[in-house]
Amino acid sequence: MSTNAAAGRAPRPITGRTVLICFIAFFGIVFAMNFYMVRVALSSFSGVETESAYKAGLSFKNDVAAAQAQDARHWSVEASLQRGDMPGLIVTARDAQGQALAGLTPELRLAHPTDKRRDVILQVVELTPGQFKCLTPMPEGQWDLVIDLKRETETVFRSKSRISL
Repeated sequence: MSTNAAAGRAPRPITGRTVLICFIAFFGIVFAMNFYMVRVALSSFSGVETESAYKAGLSFKNDVAAAQAQDARHWSVEASLQRGDMPGLIVTARDAQGQALAGLTPELRLAHPTDKRRDVILQVVELTPGQFKCLTPMPEGQWDLVIDLKRETETVFRSKSRISL
């Protein structure tokens, strides 16, 4: 008899209270997920790549002139990754005639492609004039190798290459 009573029972009517509870629950879940996603996004990426886009735009003309001057020198700068007993990164700089470049101060950096906060500045030592070795252990992954060669305070060579370690 209980099966007949359950089968014969009318469906529960949808009231205004039921609709209100479902409406509040739905939007409560949407707002909670939005709050969580915004919090994760802000904590994982700073969002600032350039302090002032206006100043970066003004310096573009200077960057173009520096790149043209660099191309006119016809320098050859090569970076090679050594593995084995003495792992490391070797950077060799030569002029247009193949002679080693002396008097340069290198600044090497592993720039993370998506998060500037994870950049690694590499410590280097000059092995011979124009040849430098990185002393810093290098982390694995995809990186942009940025090589700056300076004479006094002027950057005379800049290179940026994507590498996998």
